[in-house]
Amino acid sequence: MEAAIFFDSYLPAALRRAMDYAGDDGFVASMPQLLHARANAPYDNIIWNTWFNPNSEESMATTPQGNHVVVTVHGGGIFGSPERFEKLFRANTSRFSEVGFTGLFAGKITATEAHDLLNGRLPDGTEIPVYSFDEFNRGVADLPRHYAVVMDFERAKNCRSGYEDFDDLKSDPLMIVRAGGVEAAAKYLDKARNRHNTATMGSWHPFNSIKDLDQPQTRVPNLAGNKGGVGTEEEDGHLYGYDAEYGMGGDSSIHNTSMINVARYVAVAPRDASTSVRYLPFTA
Repeated sequence: MEAAIFFDSYLPAALRRAMDYAGDDGFVASMPQLLHARANAPYDNIIWNTWFNPNSEESMATTPQGNHVVVTVHGGGIFGSPERFEKLFRANTSRFSEVGFTGLFAGKITATEAHDLLNGRLPDGTEIPVYSFDEFNRGVADLPRHYAVVMDFERAKNCRSGYEDFDDLKSDPLMIVRAGGVEAAAKYLDKARNRHNTATMGSWHPFNSIKDLDQPQTRVPNLAGNKGGVGTEEEDGHLYGYDAEYGMGGDSSIHNTSMINVARYVAVAPRDASTSVRYLPFTA
């Protein structure tokens, strides 16, 4: 398998190119996969030294019983296609639009999309397993590449948001879900802490800012990064935005949402090294 980075000033174009590269036998990297790659890479690798859009998303939905929940999908969800982003971008700007932006820069989703997601059905017809957070926290044997985790909204709302102590983040529910499990979270956090022997890391979410809990909506959490990992624990407003090492996630700021603006994805696919010039010896 060989990975490649796809950057574009237009998010759907970057995602489309990444998906074309991945094809049927590869994948566009989700947040757990990006964190796994970082945890196993040296600090001078590009994976540590810039920001990425993960093929993961966090949606607010309401269960048939009336409970508000956050559904995290890894591997592509409602916004797992360029066309769904374009539908969002071209939607009516009226606040009554069912598929436009919320006031906090999330993408509105329809009641049908939210209902199907809770049942593990995606817009393209794909069906994925859906785990409760408690089940996921205990550990899932043979965790697939593509899955969803449902967490009670109040639990998500009470998760840490800001520059937080590494050890506290190891038990934070949202961090555990974003990383792909308890062990994966601990491994990444240890690696991130050891980079500069820092005490805290940015972990952000918008759930304290959302007032209309009945509006189903989706956000893509960012994975921040810059060359050298500069400013990894500074609580300073200038660190928001591109090339700022503010950790991961995103609050309700337009400056750190992955729903608009430029995008950078990683796609992974099988490649035959014998047909490429990349590994040929061009010098004696």
